[in-house]
Amino acid sequence: MLSVIVSILRRLKPPSTIFCIFLLILVWSPLSQGATTPLQSLIPRKDIPQGWILIHGPQTYTKKTLFEHINGQAELFFKYGFLMSIFATYQSKRDLQDQIEVDIYDMGKVDQAFGVFSRFRNEDRPGGFGMDSYLDDHSALFYKGRYFGMLYAAESNADFLRRFSKLISSKISDPSPPPKEISYFPKNGLKPGSIQYFAEGLLGHKFLGRGFQGTYMEKVGIKDKIEDRDKGDVEGKEFKVFLAIFKDSQGATNSLKVYKDDLTKKGKVSSEGIHQSETGVLKGEDPYQGKVIVLQKGFYLLGAVGFEKEEDAENRLAEFIKNVK
Repeated sequence: MLSVIVSILRRLKPPSTIFCIFLLILVWSPLSQGATTPLQSLIPRKDIPQGWILIHGPQTYTKKTLFEHINGQAELFFKYGFLMSIFATYQSKRDLQDQIEVDIYDMGKVDQAFGVFSRFRNEDRPGGFGMDSYLDDHSALFYKGRYFGMLYAAESNADFLRRFSKLISSKISDPSPPPKEISYFPKNGLKPGSIQYFAEGLLGHKFLGRGFQGTYMEKVGIKDKIEDRDKGDVEGKEFKVFLAIFKDSQGATNSLKVYKDDLTKKGKVSSEGIHQSETGVLKGEDPYQGKVIVLQKGFYLLGAVGFEKEEDAENRLAEFIKNVK
């Protein structure tokens, strides 16, 4: 499309060319940033599910006014790049107490929309709408492209929460795919619905910056099952696998060095190596997070923390590093 516009500009006289360049800037800028959907158009009006009416809104909120709507949670949204949101309330014609509140947030990018979604979802209960979703009797969460949706029902009403969520999701035209990093995490041992994206301070470390983390279950042998059963723990032990993202490989190298210095001061660093071909490797133990293994691959740092059996952690990381592109 851009090449066609440029060829047309070359055939125009100077004054027309200047005008068309101005139009090109207006038209091309949104295209280069990915398709967007006006928030107002995402609020159901004429196509409201039968038996429901819109009683409040739609009302928009910006960075200056979001505190008025969700005072205690606004800061979390700001960390993930919040741009604007819209709010509306629907009511059942049969029961005036039966209401559904709808919040739709424009987070700017798909990873930021997923990030907020991942922080609010506390277990794996997909509802079948958006790129990924969560549904229970009183709430529905989903993300699609750069948008994050949050719905709340005053009365137990999972059916209508699903219908409203599907309707809103179908109105979103953003074609952005899910963050590619999600697909890098090994499926073996991964706790469903546990992958989260942090815009900063991954694992509570400022030097790790932004990245993803997932929760894994350690394999439990027969002896361990008996011991865990006696302790009242029959589900096995959990540990975290993470992927920190940097601008370039030097940034990852620098962060790995800081991580090593941090472990040296607060915990311990192991001299044992891992048999693999990657250049950066760190093993040690953190006094708060337990055992640690960190590997560098290009501009990524991959790691596992909080495990008891090194074999489990190393096996997951071996799969992980093969998946990372």
